[in-house]
Amino acid sequence: MTMDEKIKRINELYHKSKDIGLTEEEKAEQAQLRKDYVASIRGNLRSQLDSMTIQYEDGSREKVSDRRRRVEGEKHLEELEREEAEKQEELEKQEKAETNETAKEDLTVKKKP
Repeated sequence: MTMDEKIKRINELYHKSKDIGLTEEEKAEQAQLRKDYVASIRGNLRSQLDSMTIQYEDGSREKVSDRRRRVEGEKHLEELEREEAEKQEELEKQEKAETNETAKEDLTVKKKP
């Protein structure tokens, strides 16, 4: 089925859903057709972007796909660093809580004699 045929069928199912409603099979078909359509659009856009280059003021060039990978890699590193900082903060809180509990136990022991 070509994309034009899929779009035509999506529209037919849409109009039918507004008029008389769809069966479960038709709803599933509509969902799959829409999923295929969106995947096709994303694929086309991705291929267009992958064929483009960015030229910076200094004259250097970078493929959009390379830039995307680089930026995503930087975001991933930032996320990992943030997670590591959160873990470190949690460990410090636990250590502080344990220190406070130990200090309370020491005071309790000293009061008994």
